[in-house]
Parts: sequence; C-alpha cells; structure tokens
Amino acid sequence: MHSYSIAESPRDRLIDRELSWLAFNERVLELAEDETTPLLERCRFLSIFSSNLDDFVMIRVATLKRKIDNGITKTNPAGYTPLQLMSTLSHRIQDLVERQTNCFHNSVLPALREQGIDLVSWDQLSEDEKKNVTAIFTTKVFPVLTPLAIDPAHPFPYISGLSLNIAVILKNPDSDQELFARVKVPSNLPRFIQTSVGDTKRLIATEHVIIANLHELFHGMEVINNYMFRLTRNADLEIEEDDSDDLLASMEQELLRRKFGPPVRLEVDRDMDSELLTTLMDELDINVQDISRYKSPLDLTGLTQIADLDIPALKFPRWDNQVAMDLRAVDADDDQGFFEVIARKEILLHHPYESFNSSVVRFLEAAARDPHVLAIKQTLYRTSGDSPIVQALIEAAEAGKQVLAVVEIRARFDEQANVRWARKLEDAGVHVVYGVLGLKTHAKLSMVVRQESGAIRRYVHMGTGNYHPKTARLYEDFGILSADPILGDDVNKLFNQLSGFAPQTHFSRILVAPRTLRHGLLERIENEIRNQKDGKPAFIRMKLNSLLDEEFIEALYKASQHGVKIQLVVRGICAIRCGVPGLSENIEARSILGRFLEHSRIFHFANGGEEEHWIGSADLMHRNLDRRVESLVKIVAPDHKRTLNRALDGYLADTTSSWHMHVDGHWERVTRSSDGERLEDFQMKAIEWYRNRA
Repeated sequence: MHSYSIAESPRDRLIDRELSWLAFNERVLELAEDETTPLLERCRFLSIFSSNLDDFVMIRVATLKRKIDNGITKTNPAGYTPLQLMSTLSHRIQDLVERQTNCFHNSVLPALREQGIDLVSWDQLSEDEKKNVTAIFTTKVFPVLTPLAIDPAHPFPYISGLSLNIAVILKNPDSDQELFARVKVPSNLPRFIQTSVGDTKRLIATEHVIIANLHELFHGMEVINNYMFRLTRNADLEIEEDDSDDLLASMEQELLRRKFGPPVRLEVDRDMDSELLTTLMDELDINVQDISRYKSPLDLTGLTQIADLDIPALKFPRWDNQVAMDLRAVDADDDQGFFEVIARKEILLHHPYESFNSSVVRFLEAAARDPHVLAIKQTLYRTSGDSPIVQALIEAAEAGKQVLAVVEIRARFDEQANVRWARKLEDAGVHVVYGVLGLKTHAKLSMVVRQESGAIRRYVHMGTGNYHPKTARLYEDFGILSADPILGDDVNKLFNQLSGFAPQTHFSRILVAPRTLRHGLLERIENEIRNQKDGKPAFIRMKLNSLLDEEFIEALYKASQHGVKIQLVVRGICAIRCGVPGLSENIEARSILGRFLEHSRIFHFANGGEEEHWIGSADLMHRNLDRRVESLVKIVAPDHKRTLNRALDGYLADTTSSWHMHVDGHWERVTRSSDGERLEDFQMKAIEWYRNRA
C-alpha cells in the first residue's frame, strides 16, 4: 500500500470497520425511529436492526474476543487495539440497544395501539381471552416445552445460541429452599399468539403465556420469580481447507461445532435479580462488558410477525415489478423466441423493479427444457429453500444435459442449506464443485451452451445479486443477459478455472478477483488522475455495499488530492473519510436505505470522455478482492450506460433523501431541502420509472 499524503494518525485516515458497520445499523434504526415510515415497516426495521446486530456479535465481536483471549495487542489499520475497540463497541452497542428499546416502548407500541394492534400482557386479558389462550398453550405450546432443573443432580444445561429462555426461581414448600430452572421458549412457534378468534388484533407474546402457566410445568413447587435471558455464541466457522480431504464433510462437521461455540453476549431483563445474573455469568463464562440489559421483550427479531400483518394502509404502497422491456414480446412458452431475443440484443436487468422470475429464472428454466441446449453452468452462493433455479439444474441433468454447479458451501449462515443443495444436486447427476481452494466463489454467473444451425452459441447471465428468487423482490441489483461471443468466451474460461486448472487465463470483457480485479480498478483510478492532469474529463462514481480496502482508499485519496471528483454511494461499511482538507475534499459519500436493500455494485469512470461502466459482485474489501472469486462485467451498450447513469444521478441528487457523511465520519440523514421541502425517495421514484415504461 502506498501513502499519498502527509502522515496523520490512522484514525485520521480510516474509520474502523466495526464502528462503521454500527453506523450502518444505526441508519436502519433511524428508519424505525422515523414516524413518517409506515408503522408496520417500522416494526420490520426494528426486527432487521436486531437480526443485523445478532450477526455482528456472532461474527465480528466473537472474532475480536478471540483476539483478546489470545493476547493480541497489535493495533488495527484504524489505530485500535482489540481491547480499545471492544470497549468502544460495547458502549456503542448498548447505546443503540437503548435507542431501539425506547423506540419500541415509547413510540411504536403506542402507535400500534392507536391502530388497533394491541400487544398485551397476561393481566390485560379478559377471562374469555385467558380461556382461549390457555387452550392454545395446552394443545400447541405445553407439549414442546422441556423444563430443566438445576441442582447437584442436574448440571447447568446447554443454552443454545440466540434462544430465548426463561430463568425460573422456585421454592420447595417442604424445605423452603430456593431452586433454579430454565425453560426454553420454542423457536419453531410463533412469537405472538392471537388472543381470540376473529379479526381482533390483540396479541400476546408466547413467553408471557408460558410464564403465566409455569405452575403447569412445576407441580408442587412455588414459583417465586422469573426473568428472560438470551445468549449469543460465536458462530464464525473455521475450516482448514488444506487439511480437508472432503470439504463438504468438513463443513458438515463444522456446522455441528458451531452450535457449541463459546458465549459472546448475554441479554437479560433490566430488572434481573443480581444473584441470578451472577450465576448465569459464572456458568456461561460471561464478563460484565458482554452483558446487555434492557427492558423486555428481549429479541425484537420476532416483530417480523407483526410487520407481516395484512394491513396495507400501514405498509409501504403496493407495487408490481415489470417484465423487462425487451422480453415482453416473447410468449411464456416460447423458449426458442426467448433465446432469439437475447441473441439479437444484450439485455440489462434492474431488480426488483424488473422481474427476476421472468428473466433470470426463465433463462435457466428455458435452458433446462430446450432440446437444443447442451450444457448449463451455474454459480450458487445463496438461494431459496424451494429454488426453481436448483430445480431447473436438476431437470436439465435428468434430461441428459451437461450441468455444472459451483456451490459455495461456505456462504455465511447459508452453509447448511447449501450443503443440502449440494447433496441433492449430486444425487441428480449434476457435476458439483466447490470452486478454487482457499477462495469463496461469490461471482454471479450462469452460462447456457446451445446448438444453433450447426454452431455452438453461448448465452450468459452476469449480475450483482444472488440467484435467490425471494430476496430478488427485496434486493436492488443489476444484471445482463447476453449472447456476446467475447463475453461468452470469458465466462466459459472462468468456469473452467472454477472446475479445473487454468490459473493464467486472460479475459477480455470481465475483471476477475483475485487475479485482475484489484489491478484493473486501481489502474482506472490512476487513469482518471492522468486525465485530470491533462485537462481531460475525469471523475469517479462508485456504488458499493462496503468500502474498506486500504489500498483503494489511499488511491482515492490520491485522486482527490489531484482534483478528481469522487462520488460514492455506500450502503454499509465505509472506512474512507470525506472532506478532509488536503486529503479528501473532493470525495463525497452518501448512503441510501429503504424498503429495498441496495445491493448492486456499479463502477463509473469518466475515462477522458469515453465513459466506462462496470457492474458485478465485488465490494472494495480485502475478502472480495483477495480471498474470493468475484467478477465485474463491462457494460458496452449506450442505452445501458444511460440507465446506469440515470440510477447514479438519482442516488447522488440533492433532491434525493439520503444520508451524507461528514468530515468526522458521522452520517447525517437529510430528508428535507434547505427551504423545507421533503426530498424524494429514490426507490419510489425508480418504481415510477419502470411503471411508466410499462
């Protein structure tokens, strides 16, 4: 890495990745706090905030704790030792959880009540409601409960990660001795129970129902008190690939070990008995700084059940995605015509505004059915449990076509599903491979090989998002369908790298990590500097999920110092500092969050007036650039470049509601213009763009 400006402390040049990630999750929380956000969507954002924080603690905080336990004291690139960072994170997390708790109790709950959605306690139920809920408890909840006593004959039980638990203090009337038991709230039951039959929107948390009926679990004992607690365990997998003869089997074993990862965080009722808390800390080997105390309910991920209530007036306006313009003329059962359209013209797709099912899913389903198709090659990083894409690959294999699936079984938190898919695909005769040793395969690629008039033609899909039909309705992504022979040759070579041995492959229209992507993008940044010096058009625009790589940050600082204007749209981690005099005054960063998760990656360079656009799977992070197979594809059609420019213009417009990064690294949400006018929601505007095209 090169340094291009005066030497400052690391914290003056870089924002720590963990603190930047918490700033991202704070932006999610701000959407929940915003009273102009539809009420049920506020519930959803509270749930997303909790789920995000769970993942962060399981992986990032767990990794940091491991460094501390191993005695590591070296500072990270942002200038923090592990102990310094842990202290800062603990305070920051507690502050955010307090804000979430206040938002839920003081704003969202009263607003739900005003709309006739009442989350009640047991004492607030009528006698008829108690009878109805007790019947549900007796038939559906009680049979799956397993109370676990803790005494010399019953050692402290295993507490599974992210489970919601009731700590029960009991007294034996015969001995007057206080005892402790644990009851796990079943995770496979709804979090809330409707209190009566009909259209009522009165709901009670399942744990409250269990607590009200604890006497049914401990006959003859006196229930003194009860408290909720929840444990988070280290879920970061460690597989030594060089020592593994069977990566799939190793992953299955590691997934079993994940369940028993060391404790990382303990969430408890704010008013939990101090003696009980001490017992939990001792038994679970948890330190004081690893405890999060707040007002129940714990675990607001369960609010998705409330967010899913069928009340359209309390949600974002309904919308319908569109069939891509170029595919509208093709009949649903005309597979030949579908491929002919792609052969005539490369197609740019923008999800979720344009339908994923009628484009990408259809591409693979048509390939499975079409007798002219000889082979299908596909990468799978994440997909749905009932994936039509996997079914299409199975159908194609069973029909005698050559099918290759590059399955990434190390896709975090989707490992179990991908292991199952890998086994199922292998059973159907699909050639399943797991990519290149030591590298995760994150590239989004499909290729169909078709026999046409005595010649072979390759059809390609490349995108920025996963082959996941369900998240494709929630994630914003770009992709292309193409029959360009140059691109087809590139993608064919890349698949040969993934399934065989071809380390020295040359590509024409794509950049591939870890070999050419880093160098290719850095060279384009240098080119903008040269053009700026020569008086040619020079600027850089990037849309990313994360910007963390120090070499790229230094390259962007250098470009800024030479006068190149740099505009960044970053959804998540952003370690660069914007607007620092003498360093980055030509860099601005914005962030867009909303009903859709902004997931696309776009790289736009002025290139002296011959503008270049690239889309693909890679963020500017070490793992993407050096430890993953990633791909970017160059966009060549003028109308496709205009579409990407329109999107970038919209994201960066001063008329768009967004978060702006300040020189101190703080993100400010800007929703109104200087004269008080409400700014536009870019995603709603995009919905209108594509609706009008229809």
